[in-house]
Amino acid sequence: MLYLGCPMWANASWKHSLFSPGCKTADFLQQYSQVFNTVEGNTTFYADPKPASLQRWSEQTPRSFRFVLKVPSRISHQAGADAQAELKHWWQSLKPLHSRIGQVHLQLPATAGPEQLAFIAAMLDTLVADVRCCVEVRHLAFFDKAEHEVHLNRLLRDYQTERVVFDSRSLFAVPASHPALIEAQRKKPRLPVHAICLTDAPVVRFIGCDDAAINRQHYQPWLAKIRQWLDEGRSPYCFFHTPDNASAPELCRAFVQDLGITHPALEPWPGEHNQSAGGMQPELW
Repeated sequence: MLYLGCPMWANASWKHSLFSPGCKTADFLQQYSQVFNTVEGNTTFYADPKPASLQRWSEQTPRSFRFVLKVPSRISHQAGADAQAELKHWWQSLKPLHSRIGQVHLQLPATAGPEQLAFIAAMLDTLVADVRCCVEVRHLAFFDKAEHEVHLNRLLRDYQTERVVFDSRSLFAVPASHPALIEAQRKKPRLPVHAICLTDAPVVRFIGCDDAAINRQHYQPWLAKIRQWLDEGRSPYCFFHTPDNASAPELCRAFVQDLGITHPALEPWPGEHNQSAGGMQPELW
């Protein structure tokens, strides 16, 4: 199975396309999950959702939908002495959503190098008995195709944990010509792309630009890799970004269309149903 999604589910610019024109913010997730079966839960990186929010997210999504939630930055980026206890408490606080969580995403800062392998192991010790995990590293030592990368990959494989593949080549293939692109290039790392798969659920984050042709050029190698993983019986998670994410759903659709598989993203979206119905509010499909 392919898990396909965006880095968020709430973007008002998606009205009249992914969302119906009159869709309220509280209903964004429900309409998003009619089309996509996963989402990056970046919100947990910055703040802890309230139990009522978690319950609502669970109720608004199909049983097959999967959130990939980030470990809070206060844990992943500070690595305090009580990090394990805090991580355990955080995981327990997500209980209303446990059945919908596909992976917990530990994103480490660029300053976290090989000396943090013990910290990574401690984090995984806390989680892997309860949930599948993936780890995103940004320190260049972990891309050396030698000692440090081998040690990291061996550690992750031992914990049956995936290593997130971060591909920002398309984002940096164009000059920074407008504020959203300038901000995206400032914030996103520019890292080597190692198409690695350590478990049966590899994770790819593709950071595109606003030019569909350039995005298509840079995701071409991923078409063969994702097909290979699917043929091997794996269930890859693929997330597609654009500078302000206004066109992220369209990028997802273009990719899956070129991938050549059947997917709800290729069917009319709630906002497109509305347009075809002459402005009448359609039923969700």
